Amino acid sequence: MESSETVKKLSEEFQKLPGIGRKTAERLVFSLLKSQSGQASSLAKALTELVEKVKLCSICGGITEVEPCAICASPTRDKATICVVEQPLDIALLERTGSFTGQYHVLGGTFSPLDGIGPESLRIEQLIKRVKEGKVEEVIVATNPTMDGEATALYLSKVLRPLGVKTSRIARGVPVGSDLEYVDEITLVKSIEGRREM
Repeated sequence: MESSETVKKLSEEFQKLPGIGRKTAERLVFSLLKSQSGQASSLAKALTELVEKVKLCSICGGITEVEPCAICASPTRDKATICVVEQPLDIALLERTGSFTGQYHVLGGTFSPLDGIGPESLRIEQLIKRVKEGKVEEVIVATNPTMDGEATALYLSKVLRPLGVKTSRIARGVPVGSDLEYVDEITLVKSIEGRREM
């Protein structure tokens, strides 16, 4: 389809992104080519700035342009509570809710034995160090409710328990706006187990 090596190369780069197949990549490339407003130049500039300016916070592992990040540096955040998440994107999702006012800690993934990812591959030692050094009273584990996420959460509870810090897990249950008819059995079980008084 591509008559240009440059077009082919850009299409291949787009295909490396999650959720983008060959056809979508080709549409993106041709959309940029047809753009009269300098969209391709703006995209190139934004990508260059992303690479040059954005880094991981040395404390929490979240994305930032300043060191430490705004959340870690904020005097109004609750330093006694740390919410452990898998990826930096999870911080943005939780921040949008406006309901959590503590600190964060990004693990950088979860256990995945098939991929050779164990405790040493994640930012668990940094979490233990933060708990030991700070005045942390509670660690909320907010890993995804997958097998790997559950295994990681269980491991974290075991290594944090001897440090005398309260360890909790985010609740799981039936999504708002859904019908019980379409909810899987495991979610229903977790919903019943995680029930609370009204």
